[in-house]
Amino acid sequence: MTAQDNNHHALLERLSESLNGVVIGQPRVIEQVIAAMLAGGHVMIEGVPGLAKTLLAQCLATAIGGKFSRIQFTPDLMPADVTGHAMYDMQSEKFRLRRGPVFCNVLLADEINRAPAKTQAALLEVMQEHRVTIEGKPLAVPEPFMVLATQNPIEHEGTYVLPEAQLDRFIMKVLIDYPDAEYEQQIAMNMAGMRDDLVTLAATLDPILEPDTTLKLRQQARSIQIDPAIAEYAVAITRATRQWPGINVGAGPRASIALLRIAQASALMEGRDFVIPDDVKRFALACLRHRIMLGAELQMEGQTPDEVLERVIEAQQAPRQ
Repeated sequence: MTAQDNNHHALLERLSESLNGVVIGQPRVIEQVIAAMLAGGHVMIEGVPGLAKTLLAQCLATAIGGKFSRIQFTPDLMPADVTGHAMYDMQSEKFRLRRGPVFCNVLLADEINRAPAKTQAALLEVMQEHRVTIEGKPLAVPEPFMVLATQNPIEHEGTYVLPEAQLDRFIMKVLIDYPDAEYEQQIAMNMAGMRDDLVTLAATLDPILEPDTTLKLRQQARSIQIDPAIAEYAVAITRATRQWPGINVGAGPRASIALLRIAQASALMEGRDFVIPDDVKRFALACLRHRIMLGAELQMEGQTPDEVLERVIEAQQAPRQ
């Protein structure tokens, strides 16, 4: 590795330590979010309220020196509330553009499944194209741009099912769970001694990266070497989901791309300039769990996508290193 590579690896270690110092007890989630950022992807985070999803998004924006925005998705949210709109200025007698909250570096789409399909489609355009169209005029969002969307796995009343096309735009679906007892005690002690203000807590972080540095890290991740055998392994896992008994809908080619891009990010985070099979295997569940649909029989048996996918992944032989 070159001196620049070592410097980037040190920056990523500092970024991880900084986020783990504030978002306590969620090291795996933080690792996955950083990997998605390096891969240039968006993340769906599913977990019950109170597990620091909002704090994580705010801290990530602060740590990369970027702008943070939050949208609380509700049934009456309109596409213009997401992207912005043209409004008439009485003084100048001209229309001017009002940019929406998507013009940021890290966007938290809170409880995304509470908004109707039309509003979800507006966010879909931004996620895919990194731009919005207002009154026929395309406007690019700042780079780097990343969406962290949240879902509550318990409350489904008044929610809308996300279309498969939009779910497929998320490079990973991350599950966030309750922290261990020792971490929960540390969180309680920390919060008991301060005002419960997430903005203030996120502001305690120092910027580790700058937006331009993040873009350079993404470019470096894309240059990580992938052996053809590793690519064959990732594709084999994806294709196996389409033939596995009990899976009605398997993952598409976008899943294979996601696996390889995340594997490159994983290698960069580990300080390597090449991908190993474990880079693919460690993130396979997060890259695939939202891209498959189980059949009725497996659902009635109480099996989860993760349980089925674990068998799918283990059935594929990893290439020898």
